[in-house]
Amino acid sequence: MPSFPQPGAVTLCEINRDLITAEELSDDHAKESYGKILGKVFSPISYSVEHLVASDGDVEVPVSGLSKLLKAVSFGPMKSLVGFNDVKLLPHVDLRRLSWNPKKDILAFVMADNQIAIRNYRSSGEGKDPCILMNDLQREIKLLEWRPNAGKTLSVACKGGICIWTASYPGNTACVRPGLNSNSLSRGSGVRWTLVDFLRSHDDEQISALSWSPDGRYLASASYKSSSFTVWDVAQGVGTPIRRGLGGISLLKWSPSGDYFFAAKLDGTFYLWETNTWTSEPWSSTSGSVTGASWDPDGRMILIAFSDSLTLGAIHFAAKPPSLDAHLLPVELPELKSLTNSGGIEKIAWDASGERLAVSFKDGNELCKGLIAIYDVKRATLITPSLIGFIRGPGDDPKPLTFSFHNKYKQGPLLSVCWSSGICSTYPLVIRSQVLA
Repeated sequence: MPSFPQPGAVTLCEINRDLITAEELSDDHAKESYGKILGKVFSPISYSVEHLVASDGDVEVPVSGLSKLLKAVSFGPMKSLVGFNDVKLLPHVDLRRLSWNPKKDILAFVMADNQIAIRNYRSSGEGKDPCILMNDLQREIKLLEWRPNAGKTLSVACKGGICIWTASYPGNTACVRPGLNSNSLSRGSGVRWTLVDFLRSHDDEQISALSWSPDGRYLASASYKSSSFTVWDVAQGVGTPIRRGLGGISLLKWSPSGDYFFAAKLDGTFYLWETNTWTSEPWSSTSGSVTGASWDPDGRMILIAFSDSLTLGAIHFAAKPPSLDAHLLPVELPELKSLTNSGGIEKIAWDASGERLAVSFKDGNELCKGLIAIYDVKRATLITPSLIGFIRGPGDDPKPLTFSFHNKYKQGPLLSVCWSSGICSTYPLVIRSQVLA
């Protein structure tokens, strides 16, 4: 039977398909449940939640509320499009306000409208206070993502462009782009951080989607107000627009192999691209807007969630790159509807090994509202998810605002969640507890 946290309990971790709970979050409880296995404890971080209500003009849209006004006309290769580009109805789709460094135990998340918090959980410890990054150019932050294969380099999507931060050390100061003159502040314990570049968007547009190529050379970005997305050669500081009438982009995802690229629009349409010649194939949905998308570890299949459905879509490529021949198969989550009475999915995250899937959902009954469902995933010809149970967050009436996996540990991935109660918590999902850290 799936693990279900009782009201008042908080989840600590998973140990071999069993989700462990306690009366409260504490380092002592964490040490007892998973600390001996991993050799460390991931202490929660408190933050302000005021910035997690986004505004556009006089309209405010809570992060937990997805627009119900989006509908498209078919599911499969697209026959016709529904025009939609009203930025005041921008749904909060997979805004990755939290990101783990792919190689290190360093967590970054959006702490305020113009502030980034960075917490280093390395074994020797840097104290529990996160380092705070601020800059005059860093306005109205929407999301962030670590650069692959680049040590400690972080990209931050802002109003007017993308801030690129890099760690600096005594005697090894980060190289700053010539002409970059701004007031930077990196305060807190640990390493010093430097704003090394600012990639300016066209016409001061708000960057609302980011995705790095797996080799870390290129960074794709988009604004929901633009008719194109941009692929940046970050070393050169040069961006190339990819134009195909793509106004209203809400989500970008580069595949782990680098051969494919996914772009979703606000109106429920989405595109699969091959990156050899940048040719694309359009698709659309009858199940609302795309609220999340995650590639499998090999980059040959992408799992997609929709706002008005509890069924995921898995698009499988039928041939090797650069072929765009693909077919879609439904991935059912029957327990989600029967147990929660929800009407749709808000966000998904799939860990890099493909073994664990996290799903948050809209509404739901009183017992299940605000929980995150955790699935064990088997990958063969078909994707087969098996519900393990649910994670309940700390505080009063907590709801998951953003979450992301860290995949460094041999024992299993870590899932970090920013909750509406103002606490960022990390949950080790220990799959192989016999493996020593």
